[in-house]
Amino acid sequence: MALGEPRLLGVGMVPSGVVMWNRGEQLSTVSVCGLGSRVSEMRGLFSTLFLLLVALMIVTTEAGKNKKDKGKGPKGTSDCAEWRFGGCIPNNGDCGTGMREGTCNDQTKKLKCKVPCNWKKQFGADCKYKFSNWGECDTATGFKTRSGTLMKALFDVECQPDITVSKPCKIKSKPKGKKGKGKGN
Repeated sequence: MALGEPRLLGVGMVPSGVVMWNRGEQLSTVSVCGLGSRVSEMRGLFSTLFLLLVALMIVTTEAGKNKKDKGKGPKGTSDCAEWRFGGCIPNNGDCGTGMREGTCNDQTKKLKCKVPCNWKKQFGADCKYKFSNWGECDTATGFKTRSGTLMKALFDVECQPDITVSKPCKIKSKPKGKKGKGKGN
């Protein structure tokens, strides 16, 4: 390096390229294949993507709030404390899913419910009983019975305090042995 030539003290990046300076005065600006314009484009693209991401988060948060508020219609705003519900009425046939209607003062609402499709359908799913063990088979009727005592009535429905249920007896048959096996054959 010659004595009269200025020494390079710094290099920096600017949108238009690379700047070199010496003791506070700019020596030159070198364009690096449009590097400055590409940096600007990337900043703009990044800013746009960031704004889209924020907007998407806001929209999904609001949608989640609306979904939660939708289910709080008559249930959440009701000031009535003494609701009276009727029995579950199946949609089709005499068992399966159905609707139960409740009233309180001048308000009514319907709830989904289910009527069992087994032996419990004679007293419904809303009356919970504690049952004793099955009794001996009555040979005259061919049925065995057991009794149940009411433990809980859901939805304040009217339930019988004691019930008796029956089912047919299973006929025990002697197990048949396999032919051709055992002693003597």
